[in-house]
Amino acid sequence: MTEDPTTTLTRLRSSIDNIDAALMYMLAERFKATKQVGHLKAEHGMPASDPAREEQQVARLRTLAAEADLDPAFAEKWFNFVVAEVIRHHTEAADSR
Repeated sequence: MTEDPTTTLTRLRSSIDNIDAALMYMLAERFKATKQVGHLKAEHGMPASDPAREEQQVARLRTLAAEADLDPAFAEKWFNFVVAEVIRHHTEAADSR
């Protein structure tokens, strides 16, 4: 017997909600780590941005995305969005010194 479409939709949405929650907590952990990096950089007069590191990460994430059957261009856009926020945090840390 096949599942009722409404039941299927509810089940799928519940799964999506759980994944979204996990992503939020993982992003929060990521930002905790990058804020520590920002404070370290500020403490030692290092620049907020590291273009070479960012380039390596983009290449790495594009490869991971392709392996995961996710659009590599989307992965790069996501990374650039996150890095912009990280750099904002790093700049704030440097300015507060």
